[in-house]
Formats: sequence, structure tokens, C-alpha cells
Amino acid sequence: MVSARRIAAATLLLPMAAFAQKKVTDAEVNKITREAILIDMHNDITSETVTGYDIATPNKKGQTDLARMKGVLGGEFFAVYVGANYVEGNHSANRALQMIDTVRHDVVEGHPKDFLLATTAADVYEAKKQGKIAALMGIEGGHAIEDSPRLLRDFYTLGVRYMTLTHFNTNNWADSQGDIDNPKVEHHNGLTPLGKEIVKEMNRLGMMVDISHTADKTFWDALETSTAPIIASHSGCRAVTGYTRNMTDEMIKALAAKGGVVNINFGCEFLSQSYFEGSRELNAKIRPQYEAAQKISDPKEREAAVDKIREQFAGALPPATIDDVVAHIDHVRQVAGIDAIGIGTDFDGVACVPKDLDSYAKFPNLTRKLLEKGYTGEDIKKIYGANMLRVMKAVEDRAKAIQSGK
Repeated sequence: MVSARRIAAATLLLPMAAFAQKKVTDAEVNKITREAILIDMHNDITSETVTGYDIATPNKKGQTDLARMKGVLGGEFFAVYVGANYVEGNHSANRALQMIDTVRHDVVEGHPKDFLLATTAADVYEAKKQGKIAALMGIEGGHAIEDSPRLLRDFYTLGVRYMTLTHFNTNNWADSQGDIDNPKVEHHNGLTPLGKEIVKEMNRLGMMVDISHTADKTFWDALETSTAPIIASHSGCRAVTGYTRNMTDEMIKALAAKGGVVNINFGCEFLSQSYFEGSRELNAKIRPQYEAAQKISDPKEREAAVDKIREQFAGALPPATIDDVVAHIDHVRQVAGIDAIGIGTDFDGVACVPKDLDSYAKFPNLTRKLLEKGYTGEDIKKIYGANMLRVMKAVEDRAKAIQSGK
């Protein structure tokens, strides 16, 4: 027989459970998702368009194509990704120019009714007004400038509005997280004097400083050197998932205190501790295959080999979930507040993303989850793009002040 005390206790718990998960309507979800200016701070579909893929055709192996972008996405930072292999023979700048061209020519000029080339926060608002997607660019890998501030300025002129100071490789002026534990690599203890000058020149130009691939000391040097807010274009929280590409709480707080934003990466290894731990062992087995594939000279053969490796990798471990994405968003909010959160999916650049968030068309799923957790519509709009538009404007304003001698 159930006691009256137990019945009373259960009754008291009912409203608490109901309060914990807010009832959300489809109309509310769709309204907020479409009103928001969703800006993805990092997308690698450019590695496909540069070899001939038309973004307006279905992308059967990845997350990004025009049909799934339209109606949801407001702005896309296309990655001007320059692999470390281009350092050999000084081909990094050449590759960067090819990647810039694929955004300007293949994406924007190829589909002028759907994309607007954007270089300012005002351009993003204008794209939204015109019913288009703002096409923006961020260099991934500081070796792309070949140690030359002159090339940095040229890339800015061509439309690049952020630069990730390193990729997985340490360059001649900044240490990377990717090889920081490799004793064979000569490191600098963060930024060199040239690295600090590059950060200052980025401030002067109005180019955002991105620390998503940097070693921790490089992050702290960049934060100290920059007089404008800095960003993590595609990272997560190390307290939630121990991947060192993610940021510590101390780093998140410091970045936010200077007005910066952590843009949450949707890669499974960033989101899930169990996936991260499993992927380390798997990476050790697959890395020799991947390195061999990167040496294939024919671009299409190389791409096919890499795709095959990614398929093997993706099916070997249980993927992260949309709840893992929410956990990282929640953690940044708890550590640094709602104004420090953004989105940097890393779509078409990672082997695994949550199934419920494997394209822009599925962002209503995230909107619903956040509403159910108690986030307001204004909170979600900040996360989706308003926070980064604020940072863009702050970086632009700082550049104007520096150029005017202030």
C-alpha cells in the first residue's frame, strides 16, 4: 500500500518536472529560428567547392548545400583553409588565394541571387534584408600569410575578416595546440615578436583574431596583445570534453571579459568525452592512412581516399548528440554569460556531427532544445548571431580608432 506521505511527495514533484521542461510550440520554434541572423563562424565546404563541387547541388556526404542553408542561415564564414602541407615549397599563399577565389567566384558569383559577399556587420544585415546569405571569409592557418604582414593586408583587401593564428601546425610566429607536445617541433612559448605585430596589424585592419587552434600560451599572448575582442571560431569547453582544442574555464572567462565569443564546434570529439577518448585510439590507427592519402597528387583521388577514411572513422564510435551541444552552450553561459556564446559548426570539416544537427535545416531542433531549457528568444538570437555581429562591429570600430590615431 502506498502511504499518503509518498503520494504527497510525488504530487509536489509534478510541477517541478513540468517547470524543468518548458512546453514549446512549432510556431515559436520557427519564428525564433527565422528571425535570428544565424551566423556560422566556420564551414569547410570550400575544400569541396575549390575542386569543383557546386554548392547548389545536393551534398550527399556532408552537411552543407544551398537547399539546406536557405531560410535558416544568415551568414556563413567560409573557411579559407590552408593545410600544413602547403608550407613546403612556399605554396601557402597560393592555396589561400585559391580558397578565396572559390568563395568569391564559385559561391557568390556563381549564385548571386542567393549569396552576398560581406565584409562588415552592416553587410550581414543587408544580406538578411535582401533575403540572401552573407558570404564571409576566415583564414584557417596563419602560415597562409607566409610570415608577411603585406600578404595579411592583401588578404584583408580580398575580403578576409578573421584569421586563425595557427592550424594544427606551429608556424614561424605562433605555437599550435596540434603539435605543442611534439619535441621534434621548435616552439616559441606563445607568440613571437612578429606574431604580436601580426595581431596588432589585424587590429589596425579590422580583422578578427581567432585562437581556435592555438596553444594555450598563444591564446594568452594574443589576448594580452589585442586591443579588440578576440574569438574562438570553432571550439568548445574543456571542462565538458577534455580535448585540448577546447578552452578552459579560465580562458573562456578571460576572452569574454574582453568582449569575445566562443563559437561552439559541432564535431563529436569536441562535444562528447566518450567520443573524444575513443577517437584518440582510433586516430592513432588511422593517422598513417590519412598522412598517406594527403600525399596523393591527384586532387580527386586524394579527396576520395580521405572520404573513405572519414567514413570508416564516423561509423566506429557512437556519435555525440544535440544534448551535448546544449551542454557546451550551457557551460559557457554559466562560466561567462549569454553574451559569450556563438556557433562555429565546422561542418564539412569534421568526421562526425550529431544526427539531429547535421545540417542548417535542423537548427530548429536546437532552437527547441534551448527554449525547453529556459533560454529566451532573445538569448537564442544572441547565440545564433547577434553576439558575433557585436564583435564584428567592435573590431571594425577599433580599426577606425587606430587608423585615426586614437
